[in-house]
Amino acid sequence: MPKESTTTDSLASELEQLRALVAEQAKIIEQLHERVAELEARLGKDSHNSSKPPSSDPPFRKPPPRSQRKASGRKAGGQKGHQGVTRALVGEADHLVVMALEGACTCGRCRSQIDVELLPERRQVIELVIRREVTEYRVVAGTCACGRRYRSDFPGEISAPVQYGPGVSAFAVYMTQYQLLPFERSAAVLDELAGIAISPGSLYRAVETAALHMQAPVAAIREALVAAPLAHADETGMRVGGALQWLHVLSTASLTAYFPHPKRGGEAIKACGLLPRFAGVLVHDHWKPYASLTCQHAYCNAHHLRELTAIAETIPSQRPWAEDMIALLCEANTLTIEARAAGFAALPAPMVLDIQTRYDAILDVAKARNPAREPKPGSRRRVRQSPAHNLIKRLSEKRDAVLRFVTDLRVPFDNNQAERDVRMPKLKQKVSGCFRSDQGIAHFADIRSYLSTLRKQSADIFKSLVLTFQGSPPMPRLAPE
Repeated sequence: MPKESTTTDSLASELEQLRALVAEQAKIIEQLHERVAELEARLGKDSHNSSKPPSSDPPFRKPPPRSQRKASGRKAGGQKGHQGVTRALVGEADHLVVMALEGACTCGRCRSQIDVELLPERRQVIELVIRREVTEYRVVAGTCACGRRYRSDFPGEISAPVQYGPGVSAFAVYMTQYQLLPFERSAAVLDELAGIAISPGSLYRAVETAALHMQAPVAAIREALVAAPLAHADETGMRVGGALQWLHVLSTASLTAYFPHPKRGGEAIKACGLLPRFAGVLVHDHWKPYASLTCQHAYCNAHHLRELTAIAETIPSQRPWAEDMIALLCEANTLTIEARAAGFAALPAPMVLDIQTRYDAILDVAKARNPAREPKPGSRRRVRQSPAHNLIKRLSEKRDAVLRFVTDLRVPFDNNQAERDVRMPKLKQKVSGCFRSDQGIAHFADIRSYLSTLRKQSADIFKSLVLTFQGSPPMPRLAPE
């Protein structure tokens, strides 16, 4: 073979190798660009584009507004024509002060001697009076004519020389379990405002007693939630004795049930015993253990909006389809709100079909821009997919659960009900620190289930607690609204 031909073949072979190398490097560079974008997106996450709480936002970087609502252009505050609300007069005042006439008339007579009439105009001053009230019980003894001596008895519920009444115990539970104050600070409030010197240990014993008396209504609340046509579920981490446990919640607009467990997943769901029996529509944040439940599912679209916002802000090439999906979900939410306000039982079928068609079209565009990453030849390892690909896959495969709020007007757009219900226990931990024992968080879960339910039903919390310590806790409404 001529030398010139050999050189040409060698250069052609080397050129092909270089082209293959450049193509492989280009692919690696593209993968690295995607990885860098993912890491930058992770660093850029805060409460407006992820599930992170606002308290975790950096103090030196203010996040963009989290609301998807647009500015109305109106000034803040009450609008022109707004009907004002003033404090109403109390029907029966505790004290009445009649302002007598004073001074002298121009004729020289004293005004205090004039016959007067009470005018209808009234003014009242509302004051708060906190004071200790002590009731002392004494027994008597006497001898009958026959010589037998008798002694009266103290009431059965009064078993100690000094004890606290239902009001004090109710206040202890109200402050520690509802207002979420630590036991020591609640004891200080009683001491400083009412002159009742009480130990934190006594407050905790009141909590134990309340939890015992509330067993029947709490059990009834849980059974009512199992039978509810629609409910919300969520969970949050709680520190118990220095270790992490999970507080699960199942709730509706009028009922709440909390249950703590050392685990977060399927074991906890099974142990709590409510969700496996639930047969209605469950609204949740697409957490995987919920998928094993046989009920109907509705996904929280507030989570989807945050994920879409993160993708649109951090990956410019993904912005068009992500913003289109955000706009479609918000538009669909507005339509459902208007339909409920107008008294419709469901959206018109053509409107539902239009939303579903546009939803699918947006995802078709997104899939074309985010193909699945393929494993290397010969590799059996699972390939890590991009956040955008994972979100697109979920939105596509779980379309019925994502758009459940469109096809069933009973279903809300988001899972805010459950998220509001788990917010207060997190605030308890923030204000009072961790729970010291499993028993402490179990008591809190039961009492908070009962008090949260009463508050949703506009019941008098403190009065209900007093009745609870008198042995008659009020039973909340259990029928679905």
